[in-house]
Amino acid sequence: MNTRIYNRRSRTPLALLAAGGVAAALMATSAAPASADQRTTSHAKPTVVLVHGAFADSSGWNGVVKKLKHEGYPVVAAANPLRGLSSDSAYLKDVLAGIKGPVVLAGHSYGGAVISNAATGNKNVKALVYVAAFVPEKGESALDLAARFPGSTLGQALHPVPVTNPDGSRGADLYIQEGKFGSQFAADVSRDTAELMAVAQRPVTEAALAEKSSEPAWKTIPTWDLVATQDLNIPPKAQAFMAERAGAHTVEVKASHAVHVSRPDKVTEIIVDAARTVR
Repeated sequence: MNTRIYNRRSRTPLALLAAGGVAAALMATSAAPASADQRTTSHAKPTVVLVHGAFADSSGWNGVVKKLKHEGYPVVAAANPLRGLSSDSAYLKDVLAGIKGPVVLAGHSYGGAVISNAATGNKNVKALVYVAAFVPEKGESALDLAARFPGSTLGQALHPVPVTNPDGSRGADLYIQEGKFGSQFAADVSRDTAELMAVAQRPVTEAALAEKSSEPAWKTIPTWDLVATQDLNIPPKAQAFMAERAGAHTVEVKASHAVHVSRPDKVTEIIVDAARTVR
């Protein structure tokens, strides 16, 4: 900018006297809107809440979390207690209550049943994303749905351990046998990673898998569903059936049950697709 501004009395170039102040003002003027725009952009994006399922923990979402954070989304990877469907859902409701603004809620495996129950009646949850997950109707359990179609080999891979349920009754904690974990749960994950997942797996109670769903949120909230076509836990035909019944926007991915670990790119894509519809 070559314009020279003079004081009428002295004819001294004011630009020379106040160069620093003008520059500072210009910098402040240009910087303030950018900062405001950044805050608006950040707050405009919904928070993505990720809920793991049985035989897993929140670290299984690490690859997805990294990609979502790169896209600018706030992310919460909730710790699913895996003790009972109603109590797990109540816990997730409390987690959601602590989040301001719109939410995209994603669940893997048994976590799908939990998000179905926890989101019912929550106006902040704008989209549901099921990832190789159970999408139950009222009165259905995870065990019901897994047995409805052939293809699951989970039963023969389980190792039950006696446990006391939250209500004081006796039951069983279910683990996948460590030696079978890779082939059963994570066949397309690297051997080293699958071995770590097997050791760190969190058990689910048999009671949680047998508990019936209440009124599911997918009846009133827009829904997306990723079907893992090489899943040995939840038969792909069962996943496709549940997705169609829920009227979900559905994609199929050639992957094991641990698709969120082996294909975080595809999982992130479907979550972002859902998040982009949130206004």
